[in-house]
Amino acid sequence: MTLVNDAAPPAVRSTGRKFRAYTAKHLDELTARAGLSADQRLAIRAVATVLPFRTNSYVVEELIDWSAAPDDPIYRLVFPQEDMLPADDVAHIAGLLRRQAPRQEIEAAAHRVRMRLNPHPAGQLELNVPSFGDGVVPGMQHKYDETVLYFPKQGQTCHAYCTYCFRWAQFVGEPDLKLAGDDALQLRDYLVAHPRVTNVLFTGGDAMIMGEPVLRRYVEPLLELEQIESIRIGTKSLAYWPQKFVTDPDADAMLRLFEQVVNAGKSLAFMAHFSHPRELEPAMVREAVRRIRGTGAVIRTQAPLIRSINDDPKVWETMWRTQTRMGMVPYYMFVERDTGPRDYFAVPLGRAYEIFRDAYRHVSGLARTVRGPSMSATPGKVCVDGVLELAGEKVFALHFIQCRDSDLVGRPFFAKYDPAAVWLDDLKPAFADRFPFEDMAVPDRR
Repeated sequence: MTLVNDAAPPAVRSTGRKFRAYTAKHLDELTARAGLSADQRLAIRAVATVLPFRTNSYVVEELIDWSAAPDDPIYRLVFPQEDMLPADDVAHIAGLLRRQAPRQEIEAAAHRVRMRLNPHPAGQLELNVPSFGDGVVPGMQHKYDETVLYFPKQGQTCHAYCTYCFRWAQFVGEPDLKLAGDDALQLRDYLVAHPRVTNVLFTGGDAMIMGEPVLRRYVEPLLELEQIESIRIGTKSLAYWPQKFVTDPDADAMLRLFEQVVNAGKSLAFMAHFSHPRELEPAMVREAVRRIRGTGAVIRTQAPLIRSINDDPKVWETMWRTQTRMGMVPYYMFVERDTGPRDYFAVPLGRAYEIFRDAYRHVSGLARTVRGPSMSATPGKVCVDGVLELAGEKVFALHFIQCRDSDLVGRPFFAKYDPAAVWLDDLKPAFADRFPFEDMAVPDRR
């Protein structure tokens, strides 16, 4: 194994420290470090009863600039903001917390707010969960013919939660909102019965929250299947806990598992989520990237465009150039999903395209592997290709990167320009009465 050697990784302050999580019970003391008043801290606790909060010692001590908090982008990336939810909802729950209302009353109020936040966008439960054998397959989504997503039960948390996470419903303790499975053989059997599936994405949560023996239990059965060309792992661990691949007790074993996947003739795609250039700065991250790449895995990078955190072309240019220099492959700029506190974080599509274009034009061809801005909408992944004048009308040019109807992939279509539009549902067709996807037959895998 070429990547594991006896040399110590570059020294950083966190080397050798054990993982320590911070949860909602630590919020008051942590937000006090940001100079917030007691009322502001109470409002943030109210938001955290609705949306999940979790961070860790590495993020708190190594990534956040506390002298700039609460405006620091990494602080905003992981700590709730009081205006992420409607003011009336925050005030109501804050009032319950202030008078120490019974836990059931607080949770009932939080549940009512959650149900208004579109916890499962893009038909995740209605359209994507397939049937097999005696019923639906727990923890699986099958939206596109060639790709299956699997949510291992043991991977349904993260080293830290992003405030904008579109999978927030996985983490709020409501079983009816959670996707999770733990039957690796059922996953294998489903794939055998669906030979058009060529790649599997392990997601969550974060698949890399699992230890090596648990991840191995899900991965190894797939290595025997000739149809499987690639295995993807969706993760934020390189940004939030790179020690996972350097100093954690099972770091070497995990890397050997990665190498085993590659030696079995499969592509191992490590789908790394980086939201801001600061996440790329620590020496621990560079060492983790070096070791993962040494297994033969390819690291592809992606993140959503988020107001107040990375809505600046210079931020994206810096990220893509740094990632390329480190040997990673820029992959996606996403549009914030239509769920959770979307109204707080969303960037209008016109502005999103400007940010993408301005960053894209300043990077080399090697970084222009990136695609975006992309919306993961109900019919598929829609890319905003530009804003232009056609036949005297200002329009968005769009195309499907992926679609439930594969015949629509790559075909351009147009929408009337709307400076306030933030999502596909906000757009109206241009030069036609209907969008092409409105008439497509959506496969129901149940």
